[in-house]
Amino acid sequence: MNLFTIASFLFFTISVAFISWNLTRKEDLDTNSGYFLGGRNLTGVVIAGSLMLTNLSTEQLVGMNGNAFMGGLSVMAWEATSGLTLVFMALIFLPKYLKSGITTIPEFVEDRYDKSTRNLIAILFLISLGVIFLPVVLYSGGLAFNSLFNISKVFGVSEMTGLTIMVWGIGIVGGIYAIFGGLKAVVVSDTINGVGLLIGGMLIPILGFITLGNGSFIDGVNKIIINHPGRINAIGGAGDPVPFGTLFTGILLINTFYWCTNQFIVQRTFGAKNLAEAQKGVLYAGFLKILAPFVMVVPGIIAFHLYGGDLSIGDMAYPILVSRVLPKPLVGFFAAVLFGAILSSFNSALNSASTLFCINLYKPIFKPNIKDKDLVKVGKIFGTFLAIFSMLLAPQIVNAPSGLFVFMRKFMGFFNVPTLVIIIVGFYTKRVPAIAAKVSIFTFMFLYGLLQFVFKPNIHFLHILGMLFLLCVGLMLIIGKIAPRKTPYEQKDTGVVELNHWKHVGSVSAAVIATLIFVYTLLSPLGIVWAGEAALTRFLVIFSVYFISMSVILLIAYFKRKAIK
Repeated sequence: MNLFTIASFLFFTISVAFISWNLTRKEDLDTNSGYFLGGRNLTGVVIAGSLMLTNLSTEQLVGMNGNAFMGGLSVMAWEATSGLTLVFMALIFLPKYLKSGITTIPEFVEDRYDKSTRNLIAILFLISLGVIFLPVVLYSGGLAFNSLFNISKVFGVSEMTGLTIMVWGIGIVGGIYAIFGGLKAVVVSDTINGVGLLIGGMLIPILGFITLGNGSFIDGVNKIIINHPGRINAIGGAGDPVPFGTLFTGILLINTFYWCTNQFIVQRTFGAKNLAEAQKGVLYAGFLKILAPFVMVVPGIIAFHLYGGDLSIGDMAYPILVSRVLPKPLVGFFAAVLFGAILSSFNSALNSASTLFCINLYKPIFKPNIKDKDLVKVGKIFGTFLAIFSMLLAPQIVNAPSGLFVFMRKFMGFFNVPTLVIIIVGFYTKRVPAIAAKVSIFTFMFLYGLLQFVFKPNIHFLHILGMLFLLCVGLMLIIGKIAPRKTPYEQKDTGVVELNHWKHVGSVSAAVIATLIFVYTLLSPLGIVWAGEAALTRFLVIFSVYFISMSVILLIAYFKRKAIK
């Protein structure tokens, strides 16, 4: 670790912190809206940048590339299909959320069901953030930096001690951002770091292919296609980490929860100036998510070809590839943007956890008349304790048997799908009562626990999530028929933000879906995977169909707007 690397790392990191402080120092952080929602004046570009960087962190870079190292390209489903669920967010979820003018998802739950259901959902969110997500982010970040900077060797300590040092370093800096800067500081730093991470993240697979091809990018790509065609097949079989059928069951449900009902993600959209800006932000992010596998999956496949026989832990694939292919002068820069990505996920989740605790638990239960300024102080204290708890828990994740990413997804299954169930049923029914939501949540968690850890049927856990989703939806509808609400639910327009749709929302949503189909076709047996010498011809044919489809979408949108005018 040379002086230039340290200097470039510190320069970029401090620059981002200074710019974020300078742009947000005049913000009023003593009000709920100012501290928790960035003053409700966020634009589409800022929302998209924050959504991407909040999601694109080391638990994704390390965990997904580790999964790809062990099982191939089928794991790209977690990323690529997010484009579809962000379309759901733009067209279905956002208009309903912003109409209610909510700060948190549990507020909608309270409005639709009752206060006790709100409390239950808030507690589940806090458990998932504090016990799973925050520790996973810190662990994956510590793992990456320990490898990138050789912390263990520099300080002459064990790998575990080096990991712990980095966990606490990341946790302390991330806590300062979230606790003292509020949401606006988080999203501004996200946008700046996002540009750097996009550049740095794209460099790794490019340099990896060049290394694989002994100086030639094309030769590197050809080696993967010729020697390991199965590794670049996005259509997973039964033995792959992500069988193709799960795209329509568990993956669709988990991604819909993550992008449409997960507090620490959707909180950015609640801070939008209006519905149009929120829709822009999520659809811009939808395009980027479809292209994200090049950064978050392909490096793992390259690492398999380069170091397949030398690595026993898949989660080490990405850190080792970065440390070996990245030119030394760029290590400091990449470390800085990676550090920014880690901070983004950590401080975003910490800010959301504080928001949930203050708005949905502390204020309504303990001090209903508390002043905004005092409530913000409570949020800062809670965030501090949660950060410390996460830093203590994070190093223990090293014992996860199935890899970081699978560990996180399996355990998040207890919380995410039942939350999605009650939100969707709440949207589309008026008579289903609060008791149905509570019964559904506990039934789901009980059965999921039995099937995951007791009976363990020979069914992929993602299919289990899909079956339990249908079961719990049916259960809620039956309860709604037997014991309906006394008065039907009617959502009220609070008038907090302007609710006109973005004029391009339909055409851009169609373009996102067309791009998703194009990418999957290209990386399937129908595309270039086993095409051999015909790979270029197939690519041109598929791209031509995609180009025509996009042209038709644009023409329809143009004539539709002209007819309206």
